[in-house]
Amino acid sequence: MYSEKTFPIKLVAGLIALFIAAPMFIVIPMSLSTAPALEFPPPGDLPGYYQRFFTDRNWTLPLFNSIVIGLGTTVLTLALAAPAAFALVRHDFRGKALLNLVLMMPLVVPHIVMALAYYSYFGALRLVQSYTGLILAHTCLSMPVAILILTAALKTFDRNLERAAANLGSRPLTTFRLVTLPVLKPAFLVAGLFVFIHSFDETVIALFISGRDTTTLPRQMFNSFLMQADPVLSAASSVLFTAVLIAVAVPAVMRAMRRKRPMPGRA
Repeated sequence: MYSEKTFPIKLVAGLIALFIAAPMFIVIPMSLSTAPALEFPPPGDLPGYYQRFFTDRNWTLPLFNSIVIGLGTTVLTLALAAPAAFALVRHDFRGKALLNLVLMMPLVVPHIVMALAYYSYFGALRLVQSYTGLILAHTCLSMPVAILILTAALKTFDRNLERAAANLGSRPLTTFRLVTLPVLKPAFLVAGLFVFIHSFDETVIALFISGRDTTTLPRQMFNSFLMQADPVLSAASSVLFTAVLIAVAVPAVMRAMRRKRPMPGRA
């Protein structure tokens, strides 16, 4: 009876997921096309555009810039978000609600407004068209994502583990390194993954403050589509889609393998 009731719901959910994901899978056949412009269905089947994507400096340099900026943003964001999350969850202080509101503001403020503000502010500091400026701007945008993930993990963390370590004579830093950090490691990994994807995918602010030598891949894709609709754009989109799919699927597969692995001593 229960399975009969849930079948229509699962069917509707599957159709909605298919409708949302269908445009993404159209890009992959287009990336194998031999047409001189974007065309679907593709008239041929050749990986030539992938070769151009990985050999043309107009595409390899933005890809390298996006990876470097994404990694720098991930490290800086986690370094700032972790203390903020601990302070918001474990301490009560004056202005706590205001601090939480300020940290969450990048989620509600339009990116075009923030991009204009960064362009004016970083221009005075001579950080426009630099890696430092892009990393700082992406860090501000990614802070709410990291804080939400870390605070959710901290609220479910059993502090009796830390108290037990303290009763055994462990110092605070040692307790954090040997007890707190291993338990919260999945949350840090998930936060880092989301921050990296958020930075790697950001376009609006990159249009304002990135330069010729610091162009990110999303900006290059936007310029390519705006100027000439270069078919290499479909190959770049397919690479990004595949990378995100692998990043999401690998942890799920690893968790499933750990669940199926027999426990020691079990027949």
